[in-house]
Amino acid sequence: MLNYIWAAMIILGVIFGAVNGNMKEVTEAALDSAGEAVSLCIAMAGVMALWVGLMEIAEKSGLILKLTYKLSPFISFMFPNLPKQHKARDFISMNIIANVLGLGWACTPAGLKAMEELAKLEEERGNPAYLGDGKGTGGKRERIASNEMCTFLILNISSLQLIPVNMIAYRQQYGSVNPAGIIGPAIVATFISTLVAVVYCKGKDRRRRG
Repeated sequence: MLNYIWAAMIILGVIFGAVNGNMKEVTEAALDSAGEAVSLCIAMAGVMALWVGLMEIAEKSGLILKLTYKLSPFISFMFPNLPKQHKARDFISMNIIANVLGLGWACTPAGLKAMEELAKLEEERGNPAYLGDGKGTGGKRERIASNEMCTFLILNISSLQLIPVNMIAYRQQYGSVNPAGIIGPAIVATFISTLVAVVYCKGKDRRRRG
């Protein structure tokens, strides 16, 4: 769907430029934007390498393990049916920690691993949970996300961020006078979003059990 939206926007832009006699400006803008995109990718790659490296050091030093232990009560509260020693707990904790630090790139591998482990848990419980008979999806049967999967996904999307690394890097790249000025508003916004996510998930869980 996004491919169609972007394609439509590009086509409409070119047509609009041609109708108004601004094809020169459209061409220049396309070339400038391409160069700017490459420059931004290089800048973000450096930031990503730095923070992912710091996460690796934190993991090797045992800091991540300690933080994971500290998060155990919260994980138990949000995932009451998740076994205490299940591998998914560690990956969920790592994902939350990376999100809180604003490391969107670093949290992705842990998030994927967490989903894999939660899927295995459903299979162990004997809940293959298939949706429909595949008639509407070209014969391919789709899995239904479990309650734990939905909760984890919502937490991942709404996660509290203490250091919005991405936004700071973007603001610095585009010449912001105070790139870190976004930290305060980001903490407030993501705190509220996380609080709403927790309330929503627990409300849905209570209704499902009722």
